[in-house]
Amino acid sequence: MSIRRLPEKLVNRIAAGEVVERPAAALKELVENAIDAGASRISARIAEGGIARIEVEDDGCGMSPPDMALALERHATSKMPDEAIEAVTTLGFRGEALPSIASVARLTLESRVAGADGWRRIVDNGALAGEGPAPLAKGTRVVVEDLFARVPARRKFLRSARSEYASCLDVVRRLAMARPDIGLTLEHEGRRILDLQGGQDRLARVAALTSRELAANSIGVDLDRGEVHLGGVISLPTYNRGVADHQYLFVNGRPVKDRLLVGALRGAYADLLARDRHPVVALFLDVPTSEVDVNVHPAKTEVRFRDPQLIRGMIVGGLRRALDEHGFRSVQRPAEAVLAAWRQEPVAAQASTGFLFSPAVQEAPAARLFGAETVPLPEATTARVYDRMTPFAPAPLQGRAEIAEAPPPQADAHPLGIARGQIARTYIVAEAEDGLVIVDQHAAHERLVLETLRRGMAGQAVPSQGLLLPEIVELDEPACDRLEAAAVQLTALGVELERFGPAAVMVRATPAMLGPIDCHKLVTDIADDLAGYDAALGLGARLELVAATMACHGSVRAGRTLSVAEMNALLRQMEVTPHSGQCNHGRPTWVKLAMDDVERLFGRK
Repeated sequence: MSIRRLPEKLVNRIAAGEVVERPAAALKELVENAIDAGASRISARIAEGGIARIEVEDDGCGMSPPDMALALERHATSKMPDEAIEAVTTLGFRGEALPSIASVARLTLESRVAGADGWRRIVDNGALAGEGPAPLAKGTRVVVEDLFARVPARRKFLRSARSEYASCLDVVRRLAMARPDIGLTLEHEGRRILDLQGGQDRLARVAALTSRELAANSIGVDLDRGEVHLGGVISLPTYNRGVADHQYLFVNGRPVKDRLLVGALRGAYADLLARDRHPVVALFLDVPTSEVDVNVHPAKTEVRFRDPQLIRGMIVGGLRRALDEHGFRSVQRPAEAVLAAWRQEPVAAQASTGFLFSPAVQEAPAARLFGAETVPLPEATTARVYDRMTPFAPAPLQGRAEIAEAPPPQADAHPLGIARGQIARTYIVAEAEDGLVIVDQHAAHERLVLETLRRGMAGQAVPSQGLLLPEIVELDEPACDRLEAAAVQLTALGVELERFGPAAVMVRATPAMLGPIDCHKLVTDIADDLAGYDAALGLGARLELVAATMACHGSVRAGRTLSVAEMNALLRQMEVTPHSGQCNHGRPTWVKLAMDDVERLFGRK
């Protein structure tokens, strides 16, 4: 077959296939054009997920009639004053968006510059359908109708209107997050979905577009390395989601989905989150234009860095440092659904002015109810109390008290408060200055042990406890080979072992902090972890993951009774240990019930 030149209409449709594969892509191009036009307010309206109609209106600089004609031609743009394509700072510059959209839909372009009359130009699937004056304020309005109506091969591959709407919402949300200085609204089927005011600070805009709870459960990031700046907000590890859809990454104000950045983000939260949980982040990376190529993808959703290792190291190091600085922070308060689960016990009408007692104590003297040393109530008072007895029997008291040898410390001197008791031999209840703190003793101690092991890997050797009699652990030969290869690094973690024949190892010492443990189970788990984690990881990275397993072996278990001194010691250690606000799997180690919430539960507020 001989080579032939394609007709202009077909060329435009091919270009549309690269840039406008769905309604969300068309909406993205139009909103980006409005941002590049210097708009301070942008309104977007869609119908049927953008399939039937997309309308974008802005108050930007506008276009004159001749510029409007050029804007609808391929490879014509106002965003490249010269041929330095690598120095482009605008969001769009390919010069194909408007003509590509106009080739597969009915497009109406209206615009007016300051001091001139408005003009309208209509293009129907690549053919000029009309033009003339248009009444509108300064700025531009673009209406796209019946996308792919005459391209059935493309129309049938569109998803449902609901799915296309979700994609449109995600696009607008990312662009709005990149520019908190611009006011933006989005309407779908006449219903206003977003109404964002301009001039917001970055955290307020991110919280408005994700969750209001993020503001109280996030950490600010602000880091400079040479000419590269990293800013934004990241969630505490305990504030996470089951999908990675709430991770927003921007390079020079451009929303991107880049593998390098996503991988760096995963590395920053390593050993802070379970593998199936994901943080909520909005990271803004500002890089000199000479150090990044933004034209590697037709839709400009991917970028390429000149020094990718610098960028990755900056993200991992910057986020880890920010997380380290916030130490024991966890989620700030329980969710509203949790508060709603608290129940108020019914109060009998006849007990409204007295006490509730069990019939079992009716014949006992009042003094016996509170102990032998309690001062007996006067007879008249006792008679009045017994007259108001009810058939409601209180549950047996489960608390315990200890003889105080020294006055208890003040709660306001410690962020996590002072221990007041233990519930179900699992949860420590502490009183802080501003609320009630509940600590999961197993999860908290597991994180403390892990951080100690990690310090051992960083050069501060973990103290080990020699076994009175070395223990022989039999394993298969490959497992013994892996343990032998990692023996030196395991010694830094407090595990001293050596090869004992082809299919066994001899354990001479274990970490002192773990206390008495099952050596066979510990060594077996370590060998399994060394085999199970990706071999592409370095030994050091795999041992960091192994350390989490070791920490679980030696942590204070749920079901163990702790003394008040032990509880307070655990709280004080949490306050000075990085990442103690979450366990090794990303779950919170403590939660706080503010005094306002306690008072609400009792109807005081």
